[in-house]
Amino acid sequence: MKSWKSLAPHLIRVGLATALAVFILQIKLDFLESYLYDIRVRIRPAPAMSGHVSMIMIRPSTVEYFKGTPSFSHHTLLLQQLLKYNPKVVIYDIDLKATPGSLNDQKVFAETALKFNQFYILTDEMEMRGEQGKLRLPPPLDHLQLFSGPKSSDKSNFAKDGVTRRVLLDYQGQMMLHPFVAAQFNPEVKDLSKIKGVFEFFDTHQTYINFRPSGTYPQTFLEDWIEIPDSDVIESAGLASFSKSSLKDKIVLIGQNLELKETEYAMTPYSRTVVAMTNTETHANAIDTLILNNSPERAHEAWNWIFTILISIITIYVVFGMKPSHGLVILAFTFLSFACVAMISFWPLGYWVPMAHPFLAIFLCYYFFIPYRLIIENRRSWEYYQKNKLLQQVEELKTNFISMMSHDLKTPIARIQGMVDVITKTTQELTPAQREAVDGIKSSSDDLLKFINSILNYAKIESQGVELHSVTKDVNKLLEEVIKKHEFMAQAKKIKIIKELDPLFPIQVDPELIKQVFSNLIENAIKYSPESTQVRVASSEVDGKVFIKVFDQGPGIPSVDLPNIFMKFFRSQNAKSSTVKGSGLGLYLAKYFTELHKGELKVESQEGQGSIFTVILPLSENVIVSHPQDYMNS
Repeated sequence: MKSWKSLAPHLIRVGLATALAVFILQIKLDFLESYLYDIRVRIRPAPAMSGHVSMIMIRPSTVEYFKGTPSFSHHTLLLQQLLKYNPKVVIYDIDLKATPGSLNDQKVFAETALKFNQFYILTDEMEMRGEQGKLRLPPPLDHLQLFSGPKSSDKSNFAKDGVTRRVLLDYQGQMMLHPFVAAQFNPEVKDLSKIKGVFEFFDTHQTYINFRPSGTYPQTFLEDWIEIPDSDVIESAGLASFSKSSLKDKIVLIGQNLELKETEYAMTPYSRTVVAMTNTETHANAIDTLILNNSPERAHEAWNWIFTILISIITIYVVFGMKPSHGLVILAFTFLSFACVAMISFWPLGYWVPMAHPFLAIFLCYYFFIPYRLIIENRRSWEYYQKNKLLQQVEELKTNFISMMSHDLKTPIARIQGMVDVITKTTQELTPAQREAVDGIKSSSDDLLKFINSILNYAKIESQGVELHSVTKDVNKLLEEVIKKHEFMAQAKKIKIIKELDPLFPIQVDPELIKQVFSNLIENAIKYSPESTQVRVASSEVDGKVFIKVFDQGPGIPSVDLPNIFMKFFRSQNAKSSTVKGSGLGLYLAKYFTELHKGELKVESQEGQGSIFTVILPLSENVIVSHPQDYMNS
């Protein structure tokens, strides 16, 4: 039963965490997940290139050079130059319908293009199953092969932020341009199931592009090929130099970067500006990703569930089991640790571990349960406040009652003592029985008066503090007065009080209070010491301090009681089992009065070997009036 009760809170917390995690996992967080994916792409080192892809671009300076948009005749000159260097694949990423030129220029261009082993014109349009051959250019370009390779942006699906992250591999079983071309360098990708990170979406297979920053791929410009056609080296390509012969057996992408249309550009994980990367370079990244077969592979959904539930459990335990400051540190550490795990998984391992749901679990679990915890803690604080208020009232009533009763009791005690004195001084002879009765009355009244005085001192301490009336006094003389007062009590038990008092300088003390300290210690030593033993009182001066030690040969104090010996109303087990009466206030008052003098009261004792109480007072210390709260805090 006990084990079940101790286990129940943990089961409740785990259950709550799991339920909230399941709720969180139902929330679509594609935008946030993709944004966190983009961050990982940006902060990792850029992946290496395959070296099989190069680009020839049309730029604004190209238009300026040709005094207009390059025509079919200019493109024909480019193709004639490319034929000399035997590229493996030439891909045109230019809208030929918008290219100026006569029908004859188009015919010459088409004839030149057909001389390449593989020449493709990239299009975003796709054919449905059964429509093969529908995609064609108008004559005389109708013999050129249009090949579908659409740019896939997250506009209506996934993150819906317009960023390009994916590449289509096929549509209704028809292979797209990117895997077709990549398979000529890496035959493994002919089998779509062997492409890393592949997933199905409607009638397509897709994977994520392993992007490189814009400007990574080597590129030359159309005018560079036409301006100096016979030179193998191009110096103005934005590179130190570019060898045309390096294009042998490579993929050449021909595109444009004119900053005229948004549709000619793609936003990427590296940048969300409108002209972040040209479509041509986006296609280069997609082809290179497939050649290297290094697409980021999204971790199985089960991992997302495991991490989300685990982090929810950690968060709830932190919320309910730790201080807010410590809890925030643990949650921050959990957040950063998971982020590091996700980053290491992404690079260099290439696994995309979902982060959005686990991160949301931290924030939702924390902010969902923190108000509940605050409500509980506020309720407890209110209950503690009410209990404390009640305790203060009870303590005040108790103190007032003790003070009132003590004062009222002193008057009848004084009358009893006065009547005892009258009886003992009368001329009439008392019988032994009467004498014994009178002595018993006197002894009992003295004990009761001491107890009442202790209670009054305690009440005074608890109410407004004790004011010191410091004067310069010789501590040895005060000790001798106290010892003389207790000689009769010692003689009754045949106890010898031995004085070992070194000469001392006078110090500032309150004589009455310090005598109460000495009196309590010496009286206890006599009361708890066996008959026919010794009580030794010693004084000395060491390192600017006065030491007063009281040695007894009593039963000693058990080690378990030593830490509590100076607590109010506390009596050790040995004291309780003895016939000696006591209030439990003597040592409490002695310590309090000693510390009012900026001193210390210490005890050394072993059970069965007596005790040594040591009062340490400063030789030259300005004593001040102290409030009891200072003592209580000490």
